Amino acid sequence: MPKVIVVGAGAGGVATAARLAKQGFDVTVVEKNDLVGGRCSLIHQNGYRFDQGPSLLLMPEVFHETFHDLGTSLEEEGISLLKCEPNYRVWFSDHDNFDLTTDITRLKPQIEHHEGENSFRGFLGFMEESGRHYDLSMIHVLRRNFPGLLSMMRLGLLQSLFTMHPFQSIHSRVSRYFMSDKMRRIFTFGSMYLGMSPYDAPGTYSLLQYAELAGGIWYPAGGFQKILEGIEKIGKRLGVEYRLNSPVSSIIISEDQSARGVILSSGEKLEADLVVVNADLVYAYNNLLPASKEARHLSNREASCSSISFFWSFDRVISELKVHNIFLAEEYKISFDSIFKDHQLPDEPSFYVNVPSRIDPTAAPKGKDAVVVLVPTGHMMDSTEPLDWDTLVGKARDIVFDTIETRTGARALRESLLHESVETPASWKKKFNLDRGSILGLSHSFFNVLSFRPKSKHSSIKGLYFVGASTHPGTGVPVCLAGSKLFFFRYL
Repeated sequence: MPKVIVVGAGAGGVATAARLAKQGFDVTVVEKNDLVGGRCSLIHQNGYRFDQGPSLLLMPEVFHETFHDLGTSLEEEGISLLKCEPNYRVWFSDHDNFDLTTDITRLKPQIEHHEGENSFRGFLGFMEESGRHYDLSMIHVLRRNFPGLLSMMRLGLLQSLFTMHPFQSIHSRVSRYFMSDKMRRIFTFGSMYLGMSPYDAPGTYSLLQYAELAGGIWYPAGGFQKILEGIEKIGKRLGVEYRLNSPVSSIIISEDQSARGVILSSGEKLEADLVVVNADLVYAYNNLLPASKEARHLSNREASCSSISFFWSFDRVISELKVHNIFLAEEYKISFDSIFKDHQLPDEPSFYVNVPSRIDPTAAPKGKDAVVVLVPTGHMMDSTEPLDWDTLVGKARDIVFDTIETRTGARALRESLLHESVETPASWKKKFNLDRGSILGLSHSFFNVLSFRPKSKHSSIKGLYFVGASTHPGTGVPVCLAGSKLFFFRYL
């Protein structure tokens, strides 16, 4: 029975481990931290619960497919998905707000209020295009591997490529269907899921808005980590061994250039026939493998953004907030340029506020709220001058409190705050070995996807594979889950 070691217990790692075990492989997962899930882990604080990473579930069909492939279902594993309604409330600086919802009867009058009478046809046109982007991407990208440039010459992909608009930005495509600045912002901010500016992200990624509006936004009862814990339990039933608190210091490479196991930081050696790396790809190439030109090249690739994230325990319910809230900067483009061109915290950032206790009462004690705030900021840059994170965190905190109170009418948030935890680009890097603190891995610009994205199989080391955000097909939990299936059928 071939022995496999999986380095890292993130979404791609646990799914790959379970798939391999189901096929008869002897699988061991080694994980740096004390729990599975990677960035999908939970923070607990005196009865409050926070999702450290993803706080909404998109593309539920991929999750159902993953559990089905493993011989079970979300329901059989005791996982319940709660539908969020509305998807988001978007808050503007002029005190206007907009509910993005799957309920067309609620969405239509809101759009017509901004776009004018009979303008809903523009929305339907956008949905037709974004739905086409979604369907074609599922067929030609998410379900296919791209081992080399010639693999991009597939007839189906070539025929579909220009209808997927990869050489135009999301903002330019959305602007064809919506005339008002507010609607253009509402239907483009989702590019932040990819850690990209809507002015740079390929138009193909309007598929994200389609996924939200056609499939809805969901939340796993008990927190997003329940999904990963469910896959972990399936893996254990299939024989997967999990070794937590076991950071890896290097991958063992034999004289014939084959991966033969790992060496843990403790000095212990674990031998294997194959090694699958679910750690941050750039970190793995530069820290777990011998120095190489490829490793240096990856370090210079365009990366996604980072974030300053707050996890707040309040002594009361902040009734003005929905489950998912988006606060958009008045200077929309300038804020994105600050993040992606200057790699800084914008003076006026757009930011996201999640209140898990609004949909799942178990996230906070009765009559209180758990609140997660994600403020996008530039990833870390090489500099001799270390950044003053305390000052930047203080700046971000004040902006968030002031903006929420000004736009929603909520009052005395600071006085109601019981406890705060914070993550910064520096702590993301330390906790999860994320290169430059980039929370979504490598960028998804055109020359960082398809055949240009790092491959699932190492180019010269036999038996060494990769799965996760920075490899093909890309970032996001459903995409990494799909990648685990893609990896398996392509290489084993």
